[in-house]
Amino acid sequence: MSYLWACLTIGLMALTQVLHLVSLPANWLLTGLAALWAWTHPDGGLTWAFVSLLAGLCLLGEVLEYWLQARLGKRSGASGRGTAAGLVGAVAGAILCAPLFFGLGAILGAMAGAYGGCLLMERLGGRAWSEAARAAAGAFQGRMLGLMAKTALGAGMFVMTVPRIWPG
Repeated sequence: MSYLWACLTIGLMALTQVLHLVSLPANWLLTGLAALWAWTHPDGGLTWAFVSLLAGLCLLGEVLEYWLQARLGKRSGASGRGTAAGLVGAVAGAILCAPLFFGLGAILGAMAGAYGGCLLMERLGGRAWSEAARAAAGAFQGRMLGLMAKTALGAGMFVMTVPRIWPG
């Protein structure tokens, strides 16, 4: 019976990683499943210290996602207001576009929102189209890299967790 529960839990953890495609909290759900396993199997290989490590990696992923967007936006010439508008635009775009393309619109919306929010604020600040577009492209690239970093962290978390759950 322990193999059945391990297979179900590992399968659910694998499915959480698909949620990265629709900008949902995949890593946090994986950590929640790991915490549930640790709670229901206190004598197993998955300890609360490990669950705490997973939570720390989740937090690191969130920080990386937004830091990279802000950093690359700034490096490309975005002002503080443009960077903030790009961050807000990314969240709003992900939420508004989530229903499109079977949920995949969330990623497109986040990237378009990062670009559009930064571009709009830079233009409202009086910058030329070329300067504003360069700053917005940096915000877009940073958002894309941030999503990739968070997804890679999630994959690593999954790979580290599976052997701690599998009986044996």
